[in-house]
Amino acid sequence: MKAAVLFKVNEPLQVVDVELDPPKAGEVRVKMKAAGVCQSDWHMINGDWPSPLPLVPGHEAAGIIDAVGDGVTTVKPGDHVIFSFRPQCGQCRYCSAGRPVLCIGRNNTPGTTLFDGTLRLKHKGTGLNQMARIGTFSEQVVVPAEMVVPIRKDMPWPQAALVGCCVATGVGAVTRHAKIEAGSTVLVIGCGGVGLNIIQGAVLSGARKIIAADLRDNKLEMARTFGATDTINTTGEKVVEQIKALTGGLGVDYAFDAVSIDKTQALAIDAICPGGRAVTVGVPPLTMRATYSPFAMVFGEKVVSGTFYGSVRPSVDFPVLVDHYMNKRLNLDGLISRTYTLEQINDGFKAMMGGEVARGVVVFD
Repeated sequence: MKAAVLFKVNEPLQVVDVELDPPKAGEVRVKMKAAGVCQSDWHMINGDWPSPLPLVPGHEAAGIIDAVGDGVTTVKPGDHVIFSFRPQCGQCRYCSAGRPVLCIGRNNTPGTTLFDGTLRLKHKGTGLNQMARIGTFSEQVVVPAEMVVPIRKDMPWPQAALVGCCVATGVGAVTRHAKIEAGSTVLVIGCGGVGLNIIQGAVLSGARKIIAADLRDNKLEMARTFGATDTINTTGEKVVEQIKALTGGLGVDYAFDAVSIDKTQALAIDAICPGGRAVTVGVPPLTMRATYSPFAMVFGEKVVSGTFYGSVRPSVDFPVLVDHYMNKRLNLDGLISRTYTLEQINDGFKAMMGGEVARGVVVFD
């Protein structure tokens, strides 16, 4: 079997032969069927997020259960599953409160090994780290059983893969985290895979005005097909003034930042109305520090919050998102701009970083 491996930061992934140990107790082996190419993977490849090497990147995927270890009762061989990159213990204070993405029972060990601190994938006898304990750019993986969610078998594989990250993150930011009200006005900054799903979440929630902001016109055109009512190219002048002109001079009720750099953070806060909320959705660089006016926060009662993984409950929300797609309430087909073989994985990252795609997907045999 083969996997795409990062041997050195900022170098192309190498597709090599690998070996895979069988699952231990509480683990499952999954045959990969489709894996999305995500910006978070790129952060690992270029060293923004330091990681032990060698590493198999990838965290957004779907596949078929091939084997299960002792004690696994939640899935069985033949089940179709979506990977969740945030395992949950089900017992800590956060899991008990319905906030499993903040779980402290299962997320207190290095995120590139299995829970026992060992590795299952190997290349020429050397252990391979798995991004987010998954490493989806591999034909098969062994992962903890808590990291897969069973879904209906008529869901297409490429679309199922996207539910595991960009769909859950984007839709969940609106419906789970912000819980916007019907009739709200919304700004979405950044119209990549996550941003387009924030737009879809706003549509599902009944937003009356959805303003998409991006520096690429092709992304703005795509945003309209997903439900944006207005678009603004952020390379122009007086962006905040344009937003306020579209909202009766007040600003938006909610601003979602899917880019999360200093300039977009400032835009989100400046664009919300008094009493509005700015939500950080994209993962910022580790060293970034944001600046804002505390005066405006106090006298405008503005709220700034962050959401990780859309604040979703994967075991509950993934099947619902799948049903939304099957019932034509979510457009996942339009997210998939290109598909690749595993050998073409570096082409996928090149297209993503060039702004050519909403989402690229690696499809396995």
